[in-house]
Amino acid sequence: MNSAIPSGELPSCVQRDEGVLNPDADSHSRKKDQQPETPSSSSSSSSNSSSHLAYGILDVPPWYLCIFFGIQHFLTALGGLVAVPLILAKDLCLQHDPLTQSYLIGTIFFVSGICTLLQVFLGVRLPILQGGTFAFVAPSLAMLSLPAWKCPEWTLNVTQVDTSSPEFIEEWQKRIRELQGSIMVASCVQILVGLSGLIGFLMRFIGPLTIAPTITLVALPLFESAAQDAGIHWGIASLTIFLIVLFSQYLKNVAVPVPVCTGWKKCRTAKFHVFQVFPVLLALCLSWLLCFVLTITNVLPSAPTAPEYLARTDSRGSVLSQAPWFRFPYPGQWGLPTVSLAGVFGIIAGVISSMVESVGDYYACARLSGAPPPPKHAINRGISIEGLGCLLAGAWGSGNGTTSYSENIGALGITRYVSMNSSRNLFIFGFSISFGLAIPSWVNRNPERLQTGIPQLDQILQVLLTTGMFVGGFLGFLLDNTIPGSQEERGLLAWTKIHEDSGVTLQASEVYSLPWGAGTRFCTCSWARKLPFWPEPNQEEASHQLSGPLLLNTLSRAPEGCLDIRI
Repeated sequence: MNSAIPSGELPSCVQRDEGVLNPDADSHSRKKDQQPETPSSSSSSSSNSSSHLAYGILDVPPWYLCIFFGIQHFLTALGGLVAVPLILAKDLCLQHDPLTQSYLIGTIFFVSGICTLLQVFLGVRLPILQGGTFAFVAPSLAMLSLPAWKCPEWTLNVTQVDTSSPEFIEEWQKRIRELQGSIMVASCVQILVGLSGLIGFLMRFIGPLTIAPTITLVALPLFESAAQDAGIHWGIASLTIFLIVLFSQYLKNVAVPVPVCTGWKKCRTAKFHVFQVFPVLLALCLSWLLCFVLTITNVLPSAPTAPEYLARTDSRGSVLSQAPWFRFPYPGQWGLPTVSLAGVFGIIAGVISSMVESVGDYYACARLSGAPPPPKHAINRGISIEGLGCLLAGAWGSGNGTTSYSENIGALGITRYVSMNSSRNLFIFGFSISFGLAIPSWVNRNPERLQTGIPQLDQILQVLLTTGMFVGGFLGFLLDNTIPGSQEERGLLAWTKIHEDSGVTLQASEVYSLPWGAGTRFCTCSWARKLPFWPEPNQEEASHQLSGPLLLNTLSRAPEGCLDIRI
């Protein structure tokens, strides 16, 4: 591990690759603090090296790279953040009101930024972006498809829509107020689960075979919407996908010479893996530049009725001219939220799916970023902060909640704890996925079959059974806990061991502890230790006790004139 000495001042023997710009060679990049390595953190180091991370979880990149990293994170999340309001727009009767759509997009961006700061600062403290959740989209669409909330025919005709009329404004605002109230009530369940530590109890029964189909079915039903958006111009969409794959997979090891300045008149040329660090940013910029050239040369059609018109960079020019330069969203901007039983139950299904998904995301993100697995108190804080984020999103009226943005990473990371060579596990996973797609499709086509005589119960059943992630997750949970299988076969043994080991490593204490030493240096009273989301003070104490002897042992074994960075 790195010492507290800035890496630019270390002898050349500590640099992994001389002349290549990386965290060890860059004088502006440094580790936060020296950390002795334990067997648990050794696995993190091996994971870090095996995945060739440019910057680890405790590295501090140069400030100018942080700006570009932030832009890339923004652009990576741009599609998902913009997609949620656009998907909901039709059922909110807003498909012919792009200005109001832009207000919803601005609101969800604003809330996502606040929730990301809360999650990174007080929550699980992993590099996970918070944004609009597709786990809420399915139940929201199911609720809005009920007869009471279907849009009037006149709102579907652009010639009959006056976006400034009070009648039209009330049509879409009463629908989003209904979403707001349901999200705010359901988010309280998530906050309670996180603060009470109930998620730890639930994880005894929720294994990888419950999480995997749930996460998978979050995105699968949305492929149709993604294909429709990409189908506007398959050439541009294919080029963007090709460039992302090219940069991130084929050119990731190609180092490009860049100028580096370490002080006044001290500039040199170093190699930087620009394709590995900025694959999405480069791909989007190049694709947008091509669209700009095709727009000014009028290669793309200028008629708004043409499908390829939306590929023009000036296709939303009217929105830019009408929208204010600065608009500050505020709670209750669409009016007082309303609540219905069917909406609350539907969103609660989305909350449960979001929590299950987030737990998998935490472990996967920790593994891919070279951090130790998150301890229980960090998971509890992360879940409660996500619930708080959903409450804020509902209050601000984004029409959605917030969750961790890593669905595919969570699915890939969580299934490796479980043996897929078992016929039992293959059956559960395949059955859950198949019926998670089949049952919602059947219910959507035959809503009249769900008639119990109780309208409220009919609405709840229709919302739940048309939400694929709920159906798949419930079937996975039911089958995994009823079909005989050993703890090892179900993946619970490895899951539990990772969960228990995560709270005792020294690196975990630094990564997941609260800022300013809360719970480790102060606020260490006995009642605080009983809180499920409060870090244990003995972790920090153990770090201080062990760091001295291990560091002395390292220095005694290091060659003269060179500090060994590996313990």
